[in-house]
Amino acid sequence: MVNVGLVGIGFMGWIHQLAYRRSDNANLAAFCSRDAKKRAGDWRGIQGNFGPPGDQIHLQGIAAFESYDAMLRDANIDVVDICLPPHLHANAAVQAIEHGKDVFCEKPIALTAADSRRIMDAANANGRLVMVAHVLPYMGAFAFATELVRKGTYGKPIGGYFKRVISDPTWIPDFYDPNRVGGPLVDLHVHDLHWIQLLFGKPVSVDAIGRMRGDVAEYVHVLYRFEDPNICVASSSGIVNAPARPFTHAFELHLEHAALQHEFAAFSDTPETMPLKILTRDGQILRPDLPGGDEIDAFVAEIRDMAESVRTRQVAPRLSGQLASEAVELALQIQSQLAGK
Repeated sequence: MVNVGLVGIGFMGWIHQLAYRRSDNANLAAFCSRDAKKRAGDWRGIQGNFGPPGDQIHLQGIAAFESYDAMLRDANIDVVDICLPPHLHANAAVQAIEHGKDVFCEKPIALTAADSRRIMDAANANGRLVMVAHVLPYMGAFAFATELVRKGTYGKPIGGYFKRVISDPTWIPDFYDPNRVGGPLVDLHVHDLHWIQLLFGKPVSVDAIGRMRGDVAEYVHVLYRFEDPNICVASSSGIVNAPARPFTHAFELHLEHAALQHEFAAFSDTPETMPLKILTRDGQILRPDLPGGDEIDAFVAEIRDMAESVRTRQVAPRLSGQLASEAVELALQIQSQLAGK
C-alpha cells in the first residue's frame, strides 16, 4: 500500500480524498493545511462543479500537519499529492522531490514550459517519479477509446476532432491570469492536448486561429501536423458566451477500421449525452456498454495507476510527467501563435 500526503485542501483535494477512501492501492496517510478547522477534519464548505460537497472527514490513521515542510519530513509518506492552485505546483513539486518523495500532481503540471522542465529535471536528478493527474483518459468513453487504441482492435489512430468548450467560469478567481490559473488553453484545452498526444504522439507543428482575452487565448480552432502526413487531427476549445450550456465536450476518433463518436453537454435545464458509438468499416454501428459508477471512479482508477507506477518505478503512460509537460508547452505555443509572438 502506497502512503500519500495531500497538499491543497480545496475542491480537487476533496475529490482526491474521496477517491483514496475507495482505493485498495493507496492510503491517505497525511495532509497539511494552515486552516485549523480543516486540520480537525471539517472540510464542509468545499464545493466544485461535480461530485458531492465537502463534509466532515474521519481522521483516524491520518496525520494532519500545519505546514508543508513538516509533512515532507514524515518518513512514512511515499508520494505527495499536489492539489494546490496551479501557480504553486512547480515549487511544491520540486520541494517534495528534494525531500525524496514521488509526486502525483493535479493538472496542469505547471504554468510555464520552464517550470515544467524544472520539475522533470529535479525528478531525474533525484531518481523520483513525476505523475500528473490528467483524469480524462480514465473517464467513461475516453477511457474506453484509450484502451481500444492501446489494444489496436481497429488498427492505428489516423485522425479525429476534439472539442471542449465552457461558458465563462466566473466562479474561478484569476481564471484569465496567465501567472495564476493559466486561462482556457492551459486550464481547459490541456486535457485534449494531453489526450491527443497520448493517442497520436507529439505533433511536429500546429496552426491556430482564435481570439485573445488579454494575455490568454479565449477560444481556438487548431490543426495539428504529425510526422505521418496521413494523420489528420483538429480541435476546438475555449470560452463562449452561452451560460445556459456551462460545459460540453466531444470527440470523433478515426481508426484504420472504425470511427468512434461521443458527445456530452451540460445544459442548464438537463444534461444531454450522445452515447459512445463505434462505426465499423463493414457498416456496423456498435453501442458498447460502459462500466457504471460515478465521477469519483475515474480518480480511483487514476490512483491505481499511480500506486502501480510507484511499485514498478515505471510511470503509467496516462500519468506521464513528460507528456503533461509537452501538453503545457503545446498550449503555450498555440497561445503565442494567436498573440503573434
